[in-house]
Amino acid sequence: MGFSTSERTAGSPSTVPVFFLSDSTGISAETMGNALLIQFPDLRFERRLIPFITTVEEARKVVATLDAAMDGPVTPIAFSTTAVTEIRDVLHESRCPLIDFFELHMSRVEEILGHPGQRVAARLHGLGDVKRYNARMAAVEYAIEHDDGQSLRALDKADVILLAPSRCGKTPTTMYLALQHGVFVANYPLVEEDFDTNDLPRPVRHLRSRCFGITTTPARLSQVRNERRPNSRYASLEQCTYELRRAEALYRIHKIPSINSSAKSVEEMSTVILQSRLPQFA
Repeated sequence: MGFSTSERTAGSPSTVPVFFLSDSTGISAETMGNALLIQFPDLRFERRLIPFITTVEEARKVVATLDAAMDGPVTPIAFSTTAVTEIRDVLHESRCPLIDFFELHMSRVEEILGHPGQRVAARLHGLGDVKRYNARMAAVEYAIEHDDGQSLRALDKADVILLAPSRCGKTPTTMYLALQHGVFVANYPLVEEDFDTNDLPRPVRHLRSRCFGITTTPARLSQVRNERRPNSRYASLEQCTYELRRAEALYRIHKIPSINSSAKSVEEMSTVILQSRLPQFA
């Protein structure tokens, strides 16, 4: 079992600790939990993923972690998709409020089908669909190879190509589309020399119909870039404003759909991209 942080929000008394618990990768727990949390935009969350809870002993360690969080200034909440009854029973011993997606839905499905489910770990995560799993892994490999314009090999195999100035959110959106939907995504950075003309960068010029643009606000882009290169021209508000204005002009000239990432989650952006360019995946 490993503990990993899926998101860290600066600690404050009003920040709600959120735990995603799973006997596998935790993708389902995060997806379903975040679908609910996004309905509370006025709250701040500190998210922690605890995947691969495969033994009762590991479950007890998780309970200790949850109970310790209960002693904090804000009541935490946990979302779980663990399937094994013995492990789920231990998790329910925690004082932390627990949303058990498996139990909430499994009993109802068994009732409707008139047949008991196996309640086996990892089946909730689709590993039984080998073809779909392999397609997603191939998409992830493609995304890694074609991240930030690193490779132009087989670029014409991309289902969609994300265009944006540096640090606008291309990479996380690319990886989400690949992992969750099995979409072959390349992302290509728009750099200063690309703004000298109104043409698209040469490698993607003949693939305009597959391109999708990402923008953000100058202030947000400057903030993100300053975390990488503090007080640089690259991170200056003036440079960020210039690059975003030119990128938006390119999108407009070439009729490339785009989205502003400053107030959108990766899930929301991915849905818009799929609906615009790949409705068969939406």
